[in-house]
Amino acid sequence: MNDYLVKAIDKTKNLRLLTVTAKNLVGEAQKRHDTWSASSAVLGRTLVGSLLLAGAELTDKEELTVRLLGNGPVGPTIVTAKSDLTVKGYVKNPHIALPPKEDGHIDVKKAVGQGWLEVTKDLGLKSPYTGEVPIVSGEIAEDFAYYLTKSEQIPSAVGLSVFVNPNNTIGEAGGFMLQALPGASDELIDRTIKRIKALPALSTSFLAGMTPEDLARKILGTDCKILEKDDVAYKCDCSKEKYAGILETLKTQQLEDMINEDHGAELTCSFCGDKYHYTEDELKDILAKKEAEKDY
Repeated sequence: MNDYLVKAIDKTKNLRLLTVTAKNLVGEAQKRHDTWSASSAVLGRTLVGSLLLAGAELTDKEELTVRLLGNGPVGPTIVTAKSDLTVKGYVKNPHIALPPKEDGHIDVKKAVGQGWLEVTKDLGLKSPYTGEVPIVSGEIAEDFAYYLTKSEQIPSAVGLSVFVNPNNTIGEAGGFMLQALPGASDELIDRTIKRIKALPALSTSFLAGMTPEDLARKILGTDCKILEKDDVAYKCDCSKEKYAGILETLKTQQLEDMINEDHGAELTCSFCGDKYHYTEDELKDILAKKEAEKDY
């Protein structure tokens, strides 16, 4: 089944919900970064949360970057999501596996540790906007909800799930983001939260074949309205040309050292692992372009 995101609204039109299934895109991230169980859970949940946030808030050609800056063994996790519902990300330490909690689940909280959750939005303005909140849970879903409630004043509930198989492949992934609109009553919110708390574990439900539409109806009621259904994917926009532009920003001496001492350069994209090799002649061209623009 393809990964896709659904947007829905309840019958009163006071609650907005996004639900997503993301097994393939989290699986792509796992393969590209060779993540182990704890790292997969942290990266996967951050990918899904960022995707839901992008679906809720971004419009044409906008993007946001989420930085989960915990002091746990996984280290910082960086994810960028775009308005076209593509996402990319990485963890500093991909090879982290921890003893499971008493309930058998991955100890995501321990993997993340304490620190900060930052969300930077590039909305095409002169400077990006960054909101920052402390990591209050480490389970990541609660941290996204806290960010939305505190930094953006949007009462929210978030659920994120990544099921990692014993061989480190991704068995299932998905989640939801519920947002209360200005007209939502306390009674409506409370009733909906009770429905969420009564749900079985998301990973169990996704493994059993639950779709984003099914999840939307379980949370908002069978009379909710499905507004949109859009494909989502793991996609990196790196290229050799893009990294040539980065090389051009280096100091002249650094480029000269690469030419005279290393006789070339190889850059690896942190988001997807693709490698780009530059020959000595290509570096000379980059240096010549840099010098020409400086003179201009």
